[in-house]
Amino acid sequence: MALKYRLNFKDIKLEDFKVYLLAMFKGILPKKKIKNFLDLEEFIQKKSAWVSQVTLYNYLKTRMGTKYVLHFDNDVFIDSINLAKWNIYIVSLQDLTFFTFSYIHNNFNLNDFEKSKRIYETIIDQEIKENGMPEDIAAHGKKTFFERYEKIDWKKYYSSLPFNPSALALYKWAPIADELKTLDKKIVLNSMILKWDNIKDEFVKLIKF
Repeated sequence: MALKYRLNFKDIKLEDFKVYLLAMFKGILPKKKIKNFLDLEEFIQKKSAWVSQVTLYNYLKTRMGTKYVLHFDNDVFIDSINLAKWNIYIVSLQDLTFFTFSYIHNNFNLNDFEKSKRIYETIIDQEIKENGMPEDIAAHGKKTFFERYEKIDWKKYYSSLPFNPSALALYKWAPIADELKTLDKKIVLNSMILKWDNIKDEFVKLIKF
């Protein structure tokens, strides 16, 4: 379970928040057309990481009451943030994978749903190898992906609140004191859904299957 803090740190250092800044920068890079499954895999990975990191760090920054990036000198708190980041990310990957395949199915008559499994597993395996995703979180991500896969309605998923699970994951895992988090629930959920809306619009413009 994520550790909860009230966030009253005073020190702020730009160099401690490179991941956050990099995620923000990636959001404005030129957009690449999605013409095949490799392009789709790259889109799913990059956009899921971007939404996960930016929404989590924006929420933490807002709750700290600072104008700039966060500075953490507490190793336990950093561990809690990393735990939250990975757990939000695995659900974000699921949501975007299901959304994109559902959209392609309905608009391009593509029925290779098994490919969604391979894309999700490939991304997770790469995150373990290249970025240190904890293996227990990776295993949990695959398990829940397969569980959702078995129940999904491909014709309806893309138009039926497809990103609610990751928004709820942000609310669940953000390392904020519960009494503060309860006050923020609507704002937190909406902040992520709004970012996903932008990703949805971007995907529709880029997809060229």
